[in-house]
Amino acid sequence: MHNSDRLPVHYTQQEPRPIQRHHTARYYAHRVRESLTTRVSKTICSILLSLLLIFGIVTFILWLSLRPHRPRFHIHEFSVPGLDQPTGFENARITFNVTVRNSNQHIGIYYDSMAGSIYYKDQMIGSTPLLDPFYQEPKNTVVVYKEMSGATLTVNSQRWTEFLNDRGQGSVMFRLDITSTIRFKVSTWDSKHHRMHANCDLAVGPDGNILPTSKDKRCPVYFT
Repeated sequence: MHNSDRLPVHYTQQEPRPIQRHHTARYYAHRVRESLTTRVSKTICSILLSLLLIFGIVTFILWLSLRPHRPRFHIHEFSVPGLDQPTGFENARITFNVTVRNSNQHIGIYYDSMAGSIYYKDQMIGSTPLLDPFYQEPKNTVVVYKEMSGATLTVNSQRWTEFLNDRGQGSVMFRLDITSTIRFKVSTWDSKHHRMHANCDLAVGPDGNILPTSKDKRCPVYFT
């Protein structure tokens, strides 16, 4: 038999069997510990974030409730008797009535001595003490009534003539400036001192009494 007549021989190559890894008990215990650690870490982070959120909300609410509000000043009465008299400056007199409101729920206000000054065309024409130092309870209103005349009011004939000229136009403009140094009190805590100014711009009519447009007007308050 020739070589060409021999049947071909086929060799089949067997695929390698996958290697089976046998993990030890220590390996599985390690995996379980890792899983528990991850879960505990996530739980702790969730709790901390929740506590921070609750703390932030509580702090914000406390800040809103304890944030000091400035005292509120309203001008109710202001009059210049004798404004219709050419020689009224000889007995010049100005009276006014202002209320001071502490609108805070839980915050009191300490006032040092309070003073009032009256301006006409940005020139002071009088100044006087209004109140001695006092403490104002929360949700409390104080009435400030004052009459200025004599040495506390410096009005000469030239100034009175200017009053009369404005009166002929229908109104005379004044500004009442009330000043004091205040500090806020929350329970046992006192704030720092603030220099307070309340500016009440107003107009009086030909009869010398405050006009309805200025009556009960709220006066802007600012600190310096």
